[in-house]
Amino acid sequence: MSPQTIIPTEPPKKFKPYVPENMEMREFTFRAVMLGLVMTGILGAANAYLGLKAGMTIAATYPAAVIGMSLLRLMKGSLLEENMARTVGAIGESVAAGAVFTIPAFVLAGLWPSLGMERYWQSVALMVIGGLLGILFVTLLRRVMVEDPELPFPESVAAAEIHKAGQQGSKAAKILFANMGFGGLMYFLSQVNLFWYTKNILVNIPKMATGLRLGRGANAPMLATGGMSQFTSPAVSPAYLGVGYIIGPRLASLNFAGGVVAWGLLVPLLIYFLGPTLPPMAAGANPAAYWGGIAFSVWYSIVRPIAVGGMLVGAGFTLFRMRKQLMAGMSRAVSDLKKSAEAHKATSRVDRDLNAKVVFAGVGLVFIAMIGLYYYFIAGAHNLSTSKVMAGAVVAAAVMIVLGFFFAAVSGNLVGMIGSSNNPVSGLTLCTLVVAALLMVALGVSGVGGVAAVLGVAAVVCVSSAVAGEMLQDLKAGHILGGTPAKMQMGDILGTIVASLVLFFPLMILDKAYHFGSAALPAPQAGLMAMLSQGIVGGNMAWPLVVVGILMGFAMILVEVKSPMLFSVGMYLPLETTSAIFVGGVIRWFTDKLRDRRGYNDAQKARVDNAGVLTASGLIAGEALCGLVIAGVVGSNHQLWHIDVGDFSFSGLIGMAVLVFVMVKVPLANAGSPDEPAPPTAIM
Repeated sequence: MSPQTIIPTEPPKKFKPYVPENMEMREFTFRAVMLGLVMTGILGAANAYLGLKAGMTIAATYPAAVIGMSLLRLMKGSLLEENMARTVGAIGESVAAGAVFTIPAFVLAGLWPSLGMERYWQSVALMVIGGLLGILFVTLLRRVMVEDPELPFPESVAAAEIHKAGQQGSKAAKILFANMGFGGLMYFLSQVNLFWYTKNILVNIPKMATGLRLGRGANAPMLATGGMSQFTSPAVSPAYLGVGYIIGPRLASLNFAGGVVAWGLLVPLLIYFLGPTLPPMAAGANPAAYWGGIAFSVWYSIVRPIAVGGMLVGAGFTLFRMRKQLMAGMSRAVSDLKKSAEAHKATSRVDRDLNAKVVFAGVGLVFIAMIGLYYYFIAGAHNLSTSKVMAGAVVAAAVMIVLGFFFAAVSGNLVGMIGSSNNPVSGLTLCTLVVAALLMVALGVSGVGGVAAVLGVAAVVCVSSAVAGEMLQDLKAGHILGGTPAKMQMGDILGTIVASLVLFFPLMILDKAYHFGSAALPAPQAGLMAMLSQGIVGGNMAWPLVVVGILMGFAMILVEVKSPMLFSVGMYLPLETTSAIFVGGVIRWFTDKLRDRRGYNDAQKARVDNAGVLTASGLIAGEALCGLVIAGVVGSNHQLWHIDVGDFSFSGLIGMAVLVFVMVKVPLANAGSPDEPAPPTAIM
């Protein structure tokens, strides 16, 4: 028997970044960081607006890459400066996502009468603490996670490819900026009534002449029926159409289906039976105003709690479907931390993180700050003893540190697999909220103080998880390009602090103008957080309606609905919002059909897709920025101009037609010639 031949295995090849590790290139410069800080404020504010109105945000990595690259090219900036500007510019979106899902909950739960300047430092503290915690945790895990071959990081690869293909930056920037201006203009024209923004349509629900018989017997009780309900047309909104275009026809249809069930089934059904028992309409009153108010009240007070139950199941189901990834993320979190602690100090520029001692000291300081913050929140209710207040504060901070670390790791792993656009941050936050609420009840921290502590924990976890995912996505792009991790981490710390200081103002302006929870500003995730914290800790929840929603959520799972969460959010949002998002999805479907019919090759299809995403992103940002300005005017008790043209019934249809034409025409017009090389595909 011949001895077994041993074939030597080759060591794995070391990854080589696009910019070699031994090359010195301008990176952490004043202009790059300053540009990133400006973008983080603007893109963060735009996402705050979108999150409060539509219940979702869009990834800022791609727009930040295009804007930063185009502007720095004019100043002869380097590739790594572009990477730095994108990294800092994109972090504001994740701070905004965490903030809009939780901070309005303090108002919706009745803890704060409104979001005035007296709440500035409390809100900033929640955002800063959450953001810094996410950055510090990701810094500990960065090296292992960005080098994990099982994590493809699709959006990071796309962003890196965009930087490499820098010669296309100028054209992409023109599309983005032009549509920002166009989106802002169209929204402004609708608000001054050059064409209507949305139309209300009153629908009669005829009563039965003899009433509805409950049973078959002649003596069965009879119920009086009848009333009027209201439908609203799709909003002529560049932002909603842009959201629908980006998420595509399938998800837009699912979101709209929730609106159809809410406004086409539940509201009319409830009014059909409630109508005869309602107070009679006053003499001379406007029927549209009376029945429109009734329909809104039925939706707000009865249908939305049902939607909350559906969102609760949807969030849990999302996490259940990702259970393998979640378990892998949690088990990997501990092993990654061990590997990072055992790793020798990196001498290579591309492997250099912030000093571990500085990171652990930062975690300790943040922990102390959290205890102080939660003590302030719980003690502010003045209904608990000092010992209970301190116990609640310490427990809340400890829960935050433990869950924050695991969820940062889980968020990073999910971003590595599916991208930050699909990161279920609200689901992770919901888990934390329930755990924190049950702990507060067990400790006897109840009432207003307990609700405040629970929402404080949820806010920090939400911001921390969102920031961790976005930061790891940008660190992976930097890893591909050859950026210095320590400098990117410093940039993100600055970006998080600036975003936290700035983002309070768009939230305050919007609340003052429209008020959280209104039809103009639904804030669905914040409403969910407020209702759950009140229900568990404060004992104030319409549980029968929520249970109905939970059963509805289970039924959707049984019939294999793709996203019960998105369906339930559609029930929670006004019909004008969900129907406009649906129209945006139809525009995407129609554009894709025209693209395929023209026989474009893969490179041309990629250019059409990129131009479409840029067009939609520009429309969203344009309306958001214009909307914040208009909200500031409305909130300061000033009146906008009123142009009578918008009173005509056809005016809004013309505005919608103009938006549809641009959203179809611009992508197809940028297909280019068949012999041009394929661009990097934008993954949103």
